[in-house]
Amino acid sequence: MRKTAYALAALAGAAMLVTPTTASASTSSASATQTLSFRGMNLTIPSSWEVYRDGDRVKVITGACGKPSAGYFTPKCDAFWLFGPKVIKYGHEGFSAYTPERPFYPASDVQPCPFNGRYLQVLGKATVAGLRQVGPGHKAHYRTWFGRCVVEGNGRQIATFDQREWFLPKSRILVVDVWNTPGLAGMLKRATWN
Repeated sequence: MRKTAYALAALAGAAMLVTPTTASASTSSASATQTLSFRGMNLTIPSSWEVYRDGDRVKVITGACGKPSAGYFTPKCDAFWLFGPKVIKYGHEGFSAYTPERPFYPASDVQPCPFNGRYLQVLGKATVAGLRQVGPGHKAHYRTWFGRCVVEGNGRQIATFDQREWFLPKSRILVVDVWNTPGLAGMLKRATWN
């Protein structure tokens, strides 16, 4: 039974359009880690996290995820994203470029709540704004946007979340996290660069 499940999982993984990679995996016996490289930035992340690359975007799954290869607004998928210039170019409502003064929201319509697709998400004002170190010599514009999950029709609030964003203007990298991924801020602070 278990072998069949592993075989089916392997076939399903091979059939996906976006395949998981471990990029340049470097594992140590003390703590299993891998190195995720994107546009010259190298992050050391747990080896249990799955990395899905699709052109100028990388999805890093950090926990449960019903649809690993699905797009940015897919609910119920513990993950964070790395985006490059091609995605950033349409990062504000799908029509204009992302800027740190507005939240990353690459759609013109209301999208599902990250926790439950039956509800809708609404992003409000930035609750934190400033600069954060991302490895030596690299500063990111950092923002935390207050998000709410609401019932369609009456707007009743069901849940809240923070959308955290690190934007590196010189490297043209945007990191977006709505799951408050444990340790992510520290991993970015310890990033290395090629």
